[in-house]
Amino acid sequence: MNQRRAFHEAPLPLFAEDEALPIAVGKLPSYIADHRKRLRTRFMEGGAAAMPDYELLELVLFRAIPRQDVKPLARRLLDTFGDFNRVVTAPAARLVAVQGVGDAVVQELKIVEASAQRMMRARVMNKAVLSSWDALLDYCHTAMAHRETEQFRILFLDRKNVLIADEEQAHGTVDHVQVYTREVVKRALELNASALILVHNHPSGDPTPSDADISMTAQIQDAAQVLGISLHDHLIIGKERELSFRSAGYL
Repeated sequence: MNQRRAFHEAPLPLFAEDEALPIAVGKLPSYIADHRKRLRTRFMEGGAAAMPDYELLELVLFRAIPRQDVKPLARRLLDTFGDFNRVVTAPAARLVAVQGVGDAVVQELKIVEASAQRMMRARVMNKAVLSSWDALLDYCHTAMAHRETEQFRILFLDRKNVLIADEEQAHGTVDHVQVYTREVVKRALELNASALILVHNHPSGDPTPSDADISMTAQIQDAAQVLGISLHDHLIIGKERELSFRSAGYL
């Protein structure tokens, strides 16, 4: 069954209880204002490539915590999760466990994550997969490589191998996700898809397929073939690289 998440907007307080409180009412202390101005200027003049992770993270945190030095929090987040990508993609429940993080910080980080995914997704949707394969891999890595639990996605293609839909079919634990073959082919028929690409991630970072991965792929291939639907590939996304079932000889 397709997973659908509902998002409900609600007004956020300017400062969550466990986030920074204003240092003073009125003008920002000069050392904070000057630091923020310097970082913003460096970013505009040199771009993100000229900034270490903690400074880029500070820029994101400025909006969530407008009246306090956010450098300690940026470093605390990086110490907890490892790098900028892992901070931005960390589950909300783990983020709020970090001292100084509340709803406003989580919201800013998730806006950055959603923006990155949407931009990468726009490069591949409604385009022929074979002519945009590198962009497709980039999108899959952006969306899945840093997740802490397994996610199973299906890319649906039309007769011209144009990507017509990208949907999460299931998500699970750190090393397992339950996939139902019947639901995969049912959704393909609903979308009138002619071909599929399966994608899931390995939070361990190693994209080597398990026996269960191989067995599940074979079951989906057999069921899809009966209905005239091709299984083009199954991609396993690791933290640094991906594995293609087609290229590796599993399909």
